[in-house]
Amino acid sequence: MEENISNEYYLKSASIGKTIAHLAIPMMIGMSVNTVYNVINAFFIGLLKNTEMLTAVTLGLPIFTILMAFGNMFGAGGGTFITRLIAKKEIQRAKKVAGYTFYSSLISGVLLAILSFLAITPIVKIMGADTLAVMNYTKNYSLTMFFGGFSIVLNFALEQIVRAEGASKESMYGMFISTALSLVFDPLFILILKFNVIGVALSMVLANIGSSIYYIYYLETKSEHLKGFIKHFKISLKDKIEIYKIGVSELLLTVFLIITTLLLNNFSIGYGDSVVAGFGIALRIVQVPEFLSMGLSLGIIPLIAYNFSNNNLTRLKESIKQAALWVLLLSGTFVTLAYIFRMQIIHLFSKDASVINIGQYIMLAMLISALFNGFTTLFTGIFQASGQGISSTIMSVTQGILYIPTVILLHNFFGLHGVIWSMTITEIITCITGLILYIIFSYKIKKNSLN
Repeated sequence: MEENISNEYYLKSASIGKTIAHLAIPMMIGMSVNTVYNVINAFFIGLLKNTEMLTAVTLGLPIFTILMAFGNMFGAGGGTFITRLIAKKEIQRAKKVAGYTFYSSLISGVLLAILSFLAITPIVKIMGADTLAVMNYTKNYSLTMFFGGFSIVLNFALEQIVRAEGASKESMYGMFISTALSLVFDPLFILILKFNVIGVALSMVLANIGSSIYYIYYLETKSEHLKGFIKHFKISLKDKIEIYKIGVSELLLTVFLIITTLLLNNFSIGYGDSVVAGFGIALRIVQVPEFLSMGLSLGIIPLIAYNFSNNNLTRLKESIKQAALWVLLLSGTFVTLAYIFRMQIIHLFSKDASVINIGQYIMLAMLISALFNGFTTLFTGIFQASGQGISSTIMSVTQGILYIPTVILLHNFFGLHGVIWSMTITEIITCITGLILYIIFSYKIKKNSLN
């Protein structure tokens, strides 16, 4: 019980530096472990020395993103709402929201599996698979991912419910469980049982089931505020609106992320499998600084939500200021190191000279993008935590809406160079949009505090 009480103490009154460390460091470690998890998949497929399989897994990345999107829709919407309810001591209502989030995640995962089975061929074509071999590998990977997709949706939703009351260590433990299981299942399914791309997907599904079981166990037996959440499902329309006004913005963010990935795949595949593989490797490496920043931003969401709900504006502003400094330090350090050792890093995944050459160039553009992505994620987290549905939605759609004309224009004028740099340019503009919205948000809360 003391550990759970201390979680609320950190949200409420501990020093900002100590609180950010308590909330964000476990989350950053967990997110980094998740990145390692994605790198592991590419590494074991890479050992098979089959570029078509690596291409299929790269083309299939949007599927994980779709499943994560639904998990984040319920998790971000429900989790931030639960924190605000806990701050107001509305514990029974918070339990009902947690129960609704749990069951809605399961139902959406099953519905996605049914829809994907009915439309798998057009889905695979949209993802950019062209040759018969790549199409078959992509189809096998996709079906396995969708059939077990309920576990990924549930895992992402539950992780954010756990974190809603400040239990960042427990959130991290769940991510560790997922990665540890992946380390066992990946070599078993890919190298020993020879399931190739099906093995990658199956490993991911089982790993997410493992971490979901842990989160359910924690919430039902150790959580201070949410024990018994699993008995609840029905909530009021008002509470559903509160969940979805933030959750839908998270879903839109991912929908546009999928659109950008599909556009990227379709443009890059015209330049050959080496370019697609190069993008796949570079994107996985760049996920490390992006996930570190995301871990920090997600970690402090309960801190922002709690103090915004209690109208503690001094603590709120200091939290945001220190978080921004952390983002700058973390992103800047990793991006610098990754740039210096980019050739050695890519060489770990592919010995193909053409993949190594183009991969280095792609990584340069992606690393610059990652610097701005850290602040974009922070701005989005601030708006979600404080229940700013309009600002959250603007941040969610800006990147996707901008990317579509940007990549088309740059591709037409600069070819492959335009495709590679289109994401970087879009990320910079999105970050500037977030800064403008944050200035408006700061003015609004300052004005309200004076009234």
